Amino acid sequence: MSFSSDETPDPRESVLRERREDAVNGYLERTPAIYRDTIHIHPAAGEWSRRRSNTPTSLFLTGAIGVGKTHTAWQTSRQWLATTVDHTGRIPTIETWRSTALFDALRPDNRDYDAKTLTRTLQRADLLYIDDLAAARVSPTGWTQERLYEIFDERYINRRPALITCDVYPNQISHIVGDRVASRLGEMCRHGVILLEGDDRRMGGAAA
Repeated sequence: MSFSSDETPDPRESVLRERREDAVNGYLERTPAIYRDTIHIHPAAGEWSRRRSNTPTSLFLTGAIGVGKTHTAWQTSRQWLATTVDHTGRIPTIETWRSTALFDALRPDNRDYDAKTLTRTLQRADLLYIDDLAAARVSPTGWTQERLYEIFDERYINRRPALITCDVYPNQISHIVGDRVASRLGEMCRHGVILLEGDDRRMGGAAA
């Protein structure tokens, strides 16, 4: 059986499809079990995940407890991953952290992580996803805020995206992340703050 030039399968498409599937499946394995199911996400989050030219650099998902911010973020980042593979042909690096674990890892006395090495990793990752930012406690010495500034300033000047979930708006987190980080986050997420609304899913309600 012969093929015309227009019908001949492009081997590059097969390689790209396999690479995308491998990347998404690998990311699914990192995803907590309760967030692996596909849900309907906010249209603006879907647009951002498809990396449209008119979308903001970063995304900030806010709303009341239980409306589906974390589930939305995991699915959005998964779609962003697939899109990035399609656009660039490579598998991007995604760093995913709960804020409480991140703040603890950045402490100078943490024995599991070297703060400077971790800071560089978070600066350079293609996407940084921090969940439940307002839940973290501020270090009394200010060390955590200094490391956060180093992370977000580097990401800000290089236009590397961040995906944040939080119970409050970006202009209400200065006491947690510091004024300089809050300012940069506000700029990075300009036009990218999405308010999710709905009942508490954990209490049997439907997520926004």
